Amino acid sequence: MVSFQTMAQGHFILREKESEAFHALLKRLQADAYAKVVFLIDKNGSMLASAGETAEYDATSIASLAAGNIAATGGLANLIGEKEFSILFHEGEKDNMHISVIANRLILVVIFDKRSSVGLVRLRVRKVNDEITRILAQADAAGSEADLSIDTLEELTDDDIESLFK
Repeated sequence: MVSFQTMAQGHFILREKESEAFHALLKRLQADAYAKVVFLIDKNGSMLASAGETAEYDATSIASLAAGNIAATGGLANLIGEKEFSILFHEGEKDNMHISVIANRLILVVIFDKRSSVGLVRLRVRKVNDEITRILAQADAAGSEADLSIDTLEELTDDDIESLFK
């Protein structure tokens, strides 16, 4: 179980089930979009999942800088009256980077080269966006149930515990 903070939702627990679902989605996206690598990051810059040729990249730096990039462009968006820019695209000589915000909580980074196109990447990301949002909703629901269990445990008194062992 991995725990991380998100700006919109506060504390969030990523369980093995959600982690595996994220990994499977990213692997499918990487293949379907002909991407070199795909990263899923929280808005604080923590890496959640990745797929593809990850050994070629400093994933920690990419996660942190992608989160910073989203924050910086969020400031620019505010200056022109927008809430945020949900999609960013960076074109390089060899590689391109597509960055998108998912459910206002996560950042999806897709790095691709000339084997793919920005149109194909955008199409595939749009499909995966809904699935990631669904997984987040399920994780939130499971987290609420866990929070309820913790609250129930905190309400137990010493007498209640003693009665359990009699």
